[in-house]
Amino acid sequence: MDLALLRTFVTVHRAGSFTRAAALLGLSQPAVTSQIRTLERQLGRPLFLRQARGVTPTTMGDELAHKAAPHLDALVEIAESGLDDESSLRTLHLAGPPEFTAERALPALVELTGEDGQGFALRASFGNAEETLEGLAAGHHDLAISTARPRGALLTATALCDEEHILVAAPRWAEEIDTGALRDKGAPALENLPVVEVHESLPFVARYWASVFDSRPAASGTVIVPDLRAVLACTAAGAGLAVLPRYLCAPALERGKVVALHEPAVPPLRTYFLVVRTGTLAMPHIARAHEWLQRAATDWC
Repeated sequence: MDLALLRTFVTVHRAGSFTRAAALLGLSQPAVTSQIRTLERQLGRPLFLRQARGVTPTTMGDELAHKAAPHLDALVEIAESGLDDESSLRTLHLAGPPEFTAERALPALVELTGEDGQGFALRASFGNAEETLEGLAAGHHDLAISTARPRGALLTATALCDEEHILVAAPRWAEEIDTGALRDKGAPALENLPVVEVHESLPFVARYWASVFDSRPAASGTVIVPDLRAVLACTAAGAGLAVLPRYLCAPALERGKVVALHEPAVPPLRTYFLVVRTGTLAMPHIARAHEWLQRAATDWC
C-alpha cells in the first residue's frame, strides 16, 4: 500500500473534508479526491461518505485511521528530527486556552526546553476547545489542553486538573450587597450588579448561576472582553461582578483588589484535559511534556 495514499487518507480523516485536506497537503482538491478513490479501489471498501459539507468516515475508514495514524505520525517525526536524536532539537507544538496555557502550562514546560540532550523547542497557540481539538486532530499541534473531552478514538484525553470558579467583585460592589438577602434569596440579590464576561452568552456566569442558584442570570454583560485576565482587570477596576478561576484571581483576592461575594458549599468546577492524537505518546518529547504537565498539575488542584 502506497504510504502517500495513506498520508492523504489520514489527513482527510482528520480534516473532515477533501478541501481542507488539500490545503494542508499542498495539493489540489481533485488530486486528493483521486488518491482517496485509488485507496478505496485497492481496499475494495468505501472509506468516506460524501456529504454536502465535508465527509464522514465509514466504519472501515475509522478502523484504518486508528491503525495507520500513529505510525504515520512516527514516520513524520523521524523525518523531521533526523536519525541522530542527540543532535536534533525537537519542537513541541502546544495549544490550549490562553489564560490557563499562559499562567500554568507554559511556565511548567519552559523548565524542559533547556535540558541538555533531552530538551525541545516550544511553540504555543491559543484557542477555544473546539478550535484546539480540531487543530490537534488535523496535525497542527502535538499536545492540547482542553476543557472538553474529545469523542472517538482518534484523540486520547487524560484528566489534568479541576478549576474552581468563584464569584468576585471589587470591594465597593461587595459593600452594596445584602449578604442576608444573598444567602436567603440567592441570585435575585445580585440582579442590580453589572457583569463582566468573556462572551455575550455569559458562559462563566451562566454556569455558576445554574450550578449554585439553579437559575439563569437576569443581567446582560456590561463589559465583554475575550480574555479572563482582562475580565479580572476590569473587575478589580470596579466594572462589576465576574466569575473567575480561583488560581487566576488568588493574588487579587489576597491583596484585596477583589473579594469573593459568595462561598457555596460545593463550588462549581471545570475539568481540564490533556489531549494527544492516539499513539503519539510513543514520541519521546510528547511523552515527556505530557508526563511533566501531569506532575505539575498535582500542585494546581
